[in-house]
Amino acid sequence: MSGCEARDAKKLVRSPSGLRMVPEHRSARSPFGLDEPPWVPDKECPRCMQCDTKFDFITRKHHCRRCGKCFCDKCCSKKVPLPRMCFVDPVRQCAECALISQKETEFYDKQLKVLMNGATFFVTLGRSDKSELMVCRLSNNQRYLVLDGDSHYEIEIIQISTVQILTEGFTPGGGNTRAIGMVLQYKVPGSEELMQMKFTAGEDFSCNKKLSASWLAAMHKVSK
Repeated sequence: MSGCEARDAKKLVRSPSGLRMVPEHRSARSPFGLDEPPWVPDKECPRCMQCDTKFDFITRKHHCRRCGKCFCDKCCSKKVPLPRMCFVDPVRQCAECALISQKETEFYDKQLKVLMNGATFFVTLGRSDKSELMVCRLSNNQRYLVLDGDSHYEIEIIQISTVQILTEGFTPGGGNTRAIGMVLQYKVPGSEELMQMKFTAGEDFSCNKKLSASWLAAMHKVSK
């Protein structure tokens, strides 16, 4: 087990918003996670914060689990997965938050899984003229980019400053390009110095080109 995955254990906790499966150690939290918001106190919310309907015995108030604001059932009826807060089941959200969460679900279901499955690249460190064949993947706790070959590197995601995707192929309209690599700049903990790595998809691995391109596309989304 690598150092970055030594504390991946999770625990089930119950909050006012629902059941959550969270890391036992706060230091193992995903950099893509969100904290639960404080709920607007009931006494400060006599009306729906969307449609202004007055709350009474019949019109009950509900809190959006993503923003913490107070709404009537009509304005906060959708139950949508919210993986960024580690909820086990879909939770009640207002229409605006539900739309954001639905878009993020695709990121969690597709892009993050692609990154964690990994892909193979030739990796060049700094200004070196030598490259090394390495398997690159996102750690299970989503905190580190792990590179394994003859050498081993673990780069903390929050230390990455820029991601430049390298492409080839060009048309006047800008189409028909494909990702063939990337240049990554990151900071070493305890230093302000920027380090650089270049990732290049191997031409000898034609069967892996599609996988490499998918991995690079997912990495591009992560950088945003």
